[in-house]
Amino acid sequence: MSVILGLVHQVDLPGLVQRVDLPTLAVIIPSVIVIAHVVPWLYDSHGIRLYPGPLLAKFSDLWLGVVSKNGHRSEVIHEIHKKYGPFVRIAPNHVSIADPDALAIVYAHGNGALKSQFYDAFVSIHRGIFNTRDRVEHARKRKIVSHIFSQKSVVEFEPHIRHHLTEFIKQWDRLTASAVKGMSGVEGEGWKGEGGRLWIDCLPWVNYLAFDIIGDLAFGAPFGMIEAGKDIAYIPKNQEGAMESYGKVDTGEAVAIPAVQILNGRGEYSMAMGVLPAWWRPFARLIPWYRRGSADVKTLAGIAIMAVAKRLSTPTDRVDLLSKLKAGRDSNGNPMSKEEVTAEALTLLIAGSDTTSNSTCAIMYHLARNPHIQEKLQKELDEQLGTEDETVATADQVKRLPYLEACINEALRIHSASALGLPRVVPEGGMTVLDQYFPAGTVLSVPSYTIHRDPGVWGEDVETYRPERWFEQDQAAIQKTFNPFSVGPRYAIR
Repeated sequence: MSVILGLVHQVDLPGLVQRVDLPTLAVIIPSVIVIAHVVPWLYDSHGIRLYPGPLLAKFSDLWLGVVSKNGHRSEVIHEIHKKYGPFVRIAPNHVSIADPDALAIVYAHGNGALKSQFYDAFVSIHRGIFNTRDRVEHARKRKIVSHIFSQKSVVEFEPHIRHHLTEFIKQWDRLTASAVKGMSGVEGEGWKGEGGRLWIDCLPWVNYLAFDIIGDLAFGAPFGMIEAGKDIAYIPKNQEGAMESYGKVDTGEAVAIPAVQILNGRGEYSMAMGVLPAWWRPFARLIPWYRRGSADVKTLAGIAIMAVAKRLSTPTDRVDLLSKLKAGRDSNGNPMSKEEVTAEALTLLIAGSDTTSNSTCAIMYHLARNPHIQEKLQKELDEQLGTEDETVATADQVKRLPYLEACINEALRIHSASALGLPRVVPEGGMTVLDQYFPAGTVLSVPSYTIHRDPGVWGEDVETYRPERWFEQDQAAIQKTFNPFSVGPRYAIR
């Protein structure tokens, strides 16, 4: 395939168009495209031709690209696994393995497997630890970043988190009180008062909560979304200038943008772009939908540039994620560059806000849909926290709430923050997974969405929200399979 692509890149396309008439081009171009896809299938350098899967996926990345763009990749992959079994070919060089036992092999730390080109689509400002594919550079970044997520650091962040949770509850209490007083025909972003009742769209509000918490921890100040009750953040008019000044930007030079909306657009774009081969991507960006997504990537980067610039313009002893990033050193004693610090802060915003808000909303949704479960949970909360004066439970108090933990885990099982199979490239020497050998260069993944619905692990009622399964099923099998944020400690940054 690389040889064919090399020849294609050497072709003088403008000159070819000038020399050949349109009817001839209409034959040549489709022929080249067909040959470029059929020859690799016949050659089968990855030895995966016999694995079942959608017909188009065997020849082209287009199938997975379309599926990803439509936003239901995990569900579609799940359905084809139900049709074809645990091994499914979802791209010319990519096999999805829907078996819990594959997790520890494909994603084992130190197995030599590298992140695939999928991660290149998530690069913004500078490569961060999430999208760095070079092993040496990743190890360097990991040394600097990993200590941030130690138990000691997490405990230091708790007061900030509890503060924003308290403000969040106060806002909902205020809206509820207004509704009780007979508010009618009044509405704002994510809420509406009608007939003395309050209707709240939970997703926007938990997005505000997540953005304010992560903004406070990663950038030194919340975005103010909870207080404003709307999706708002600021970016500098001149991003390049803001990065150069590195701390001399104020809101007078900024533009207000809907950050949550931009984040969602950026995520959809990167997920779809990531499955396309590198040589396809420049052409894909010419398509309006991808062009809008590319603009969202740049805009979201502006949020990090603006926030970091503002924070660093005012020195402080405050302990948060940004201060820890700045204080971090690699094995040679060198700190991260300003671009690296900003990129890592942006990664924390993306990874922390989107996953937190979606997971929180999923938990609320399933509890609301199941009043009997909500009642059982309320009983545990009353028994364990009923005499406490705190508005928000502390981390120590939450440790003695097993049914709450089961409710959270069950929601994460059904609606995982990382539901797709993160792609890994098989290293030199190949890899054997469940008695199947894969040569170097093959891309493998294990879809969380599917293994979280494995009847052999979770029971036959896998689509039912039932926290009790966490006390009934084989605990060893559950712990081996459950990976809502991928595998291992702090794996989201690996």
